[in-house]
Amino acid sequence: MMVVGIGCRKGVSVEDVLAAIETALEAHGMTMTALSALATAALKKDEEAISAAGRVLSLPVIVVDDATLQAASSDTLSHSDLSQDVAGTPSVSEASALAVAGKGARLLGPRTVLGPVTCAIAISGDAP
Repeated sequence: MMVVGIGCRKGVSVEDVLAAIETALEAHGMTMTALSALATAALKKDEEAISAAGRVLSLPVIVVDDATLQAASSDTLSHSDLSQDVAGTPSVSEASALAVAGKGARLLGPRTVLGPVTCAIAISGDAP
């Protein structure tokens, strides 16, 4: 399973989210077809651009509850003071991706930042 975790500022466009996902995937030599799901934190559950990106890509958008997000935070590679203050995790995108990819999941690298959007890619522990 391959999951893209998404963090963003309020009011971003779906184009911003899709561009960030594409940039993150390209950095790892991947394409959109490799994805299983999008993930984000509960505080972003009403962010229309993330939901719209899921619809455009025909992928589920999985919202990670606060406790699960914080449990996955110990394995993040990036640290944002703003994210820590607002969301209680050093990286919304990385923690979300790890939480949804499941036990033993790993990040392909640190999050990608493209303007107002961050994306991180995690693969499940059973992936090669």
